[in-house]
Amino acid sequence: MKKLRVGIIGMGVGEQHIAGFQNHPACEVAALCDFSAQKREMVRSKYPDMSVYENDEAILANPDIDIVSVASYDNYHYSQTAAAIRNNKHVFVEKPLCLYAKEARRIRSLLRERPDLKLSSNLILRKSERFIRLKKMIDEGRLGCLYCVEGDYNYGRLQKITEGWRGRIDFYSVVYGGAVHIVDLLLWLTGSRVVEVSAYGNNISTRDSQFKYFDTVVSILRFENDITGKVTSNYSCVCPHFHNLAIYGTKGTFVNGRETAKLFCSRDPQAGFEKIDAPYPGVHKGDLIYSFVDSIVNGSGADVTIEDIFKVMSVCFAIEKACQKGGAAEVEYI
Repeated sequence: MKKLRVGIIGMGVGEQHIAGFQNHPACEVAALCDFSAQKREMVRSKYPDMSVYENDEAILANPDIDIVSVASYDNYHYSQTAAAIRNNKHVFVEKPLCLYAKEARRIRSLLRERPDLKLSSNLILRKSERFIRLKKMIDEGRLGCLYCVEGDYNYGRLQKITEGWRGRIDFYSVVYGGAVHIVDLLLWLTGSRVVEVSAYGNNISTRDSQFKYFDTVVSILRFENDITGKVTSNYSCVCPHFHNLAIYGTKGTFVNGRETAKLFCSRDPQAGFEKIDAPYPGVHKGDLIYSFVDSIVNGSGADVTIEDIFKVMSVCFAIEKACQKGGAAEVEYI
């Protein structure tokens, strides 16, 4: 069978996509693209059998490319994803899918016109063995009925927004770039939809830098089954990158930690807790790609489906809207 030919745009995190596609026997990475001459020179040296381009059109309009992997700066995601779909290509896109709800609606419309095409996004926390273990415990009822879920995306890499590209583009959202991972994790773990959000943000830590957007956003989520949630995206925290997570149920509480997580099944302070020592984060940036390719080849469901992407982006759009106006916003699902 002829192999699916892959073109990858963006050689930052996109370089890690190469191994993800190469791991699938149905794929061949044929073309790479980056606007940076330095990165193009780097990948030419490391991957001499792959074509390297400066212009993304060389991949997006190439009739020999079957799959486009979009790993460029966030402000290019919409145009590149839409162009790939118009040119009859499957798309694996780094988060976020796009920066505006109107763009997401256009992508949704394009996909409805081409139901044969597959789209997935790199919401990678679903592949963390620790969170997979947590999902299994929830589904088995070990935590009882969930009533409160909390997560913090602690970025801990301040220089990337004060000195890097995130502060130079026309708009950057720490919700779309960071909190999206926590929101997706909570939607996946609870199996429930968010109906309303409230959110507030500030830029106290970065107000004297080139970064002119909120660097910290706190949001409260109301789920359709009355679960309450809290999500923080904290890019300026003085601590290493980490995903705080606390899941509260009527029978137990899960609290994530750097070395191990803890599962409490008693309110008795003498009862102790169960250690959950499954690897965290324990994931590679290309780990979701195999299931995405399988969905193309075999018609199976990808680990992150089209519906998953639009659900999480709909919630994130509502959080950003609430944050900008300082209050509550209903979630309008796309």
